[in-house]
Amino acid sequence: MYERLAARIRSEAPVALATVVAGPNVGAKLLIEPGGPPTGTLGDAELDRVVARDALAELEAARSGVRHYGPHGETTPEDLVDSPVVRVFVESHAPPPQMWIFGAVDFTAALARVAKVLGYRVTVCDAREVFATRRRFPMADEVLVSWPSPLFEERGARLGARDAVCILTHDPKFDVPAVVGALATDVGYIGVMGSRTTHDKRLARLAEAGVTAPEQLARLMSPIGLDIGARTPEETAISIGAEIIAHRTGRETPSLRRATGPIHG
Repeated sequence: MYERLAARIRSEAPVALATVVAGPNVGAKLLIEPGGPPTGTLGDAELDRVVARDALAELEAARSGVRHYGPHGETTPEDLVDSPVVRVFVESHAPPPQMWIFGAVDFTAALARVAKVLGYRVTVCDAREVFATRRRFPMADEVLVSWPSPLFEERGARLGARDAVCILTHDPKFDVPAVVGALATDVGYIGVMGSRTTHDKRLARLAEAGVTAPEQLARLMSPIGLDIGARTPEETAISIGAEIIAHRTGRETPSLRRATGPIHG
């Protein structure tokens, strides 16, 4: 188990180690690797299943912490009578997922706050120095004054399925290069803000830029967010965060992209 753990850490592959720190079988361990069966046991098959499930969720957010269970994996052990509580420490080894937000607009600060709650490392990027400031976005891990293309050229290869690119600007000089750059990566989620009319115009500009492949355009979630009637920046940020979660987990949701009519009722 430790050899597999060490090998995955050295290769920067995500892995989690769950250890019983209180309750029955103190010291028992379970090694969890995405896409593969767990190694080891915490002493009960159902407990192993539930902890492995929860450990994958913690790994997605690159978080470590203690979770509490009943002896057979019950997730509300406080409701059990005369049953010991099993405390399990889940140690995650994974870099936090990345969220790149293009456009230093009113919605950006709200989305950055929601992204931090979800465990993302947040980068805000805008070419306008007067707007892309640390003072406006103190919750972001990084605020860059840059056009999209240099950022994608320098770091785009690092983006993967756990990461997200959100393009909140309506400026064609900025959003088209951002979309083109994002489509050239393996990022898991690409969301673009704007009405259906705005998106239709954007598709025309993308065609002029040489982006016409249906499978590429299908990656764009636009209008961005779930269809929950969001109006304020904070509500919109929650709808975007929820759509990212649903997109990552493969759930069918009332996405604005799949709906019809005005995005604001």
